[in-house]
Amino acid sequence: MGGKCPHRKVKKRRLSHKTARRGKFLLNADDAVYDELVKLADKGKDCEGKALPVDEDLPGMGQFYCLHCDRYFADETVKEDHYRSKRHKKRVKTLSGPAPHTQLDADLAAGMGMPDNGLKLMST
Repeated sequence: MGGKCPHRKVKKRRLSHKTARRGKFLLNADDAVYDELVKLADKGKDCEGKALPVDEDLPGMGQFYCLHCDRYFADETVKEDHYRSKRHKKRVKTLSGPAPHTQLDADLAAGMGMPDNGLKLMST
């Protein structure tokens, strides 16, 4: 009756399968996407107004693109499903708020910014 479990010979995965897939849909940093949105807003255009160049290496020939999430889609129906998803709605909400932190902000917070030596006095 006793003995070892028959499934003990199978090694457990060291990494979860979800962590391996996590890098598949890497996004641009929030500050880069935010800058693109600000440029479009300055020109008075919305994110859907521009015509995209055809690229054979991208899904859907590069024609179905979500600017907020920085992703390309295979066709219009997949893109519309993405627009209704929770992930897209959260991303739009975060990018519509205040400007995200940039590398310059991080450098200044770490004390690596430009030195502040006070007022420059003219010597006579």
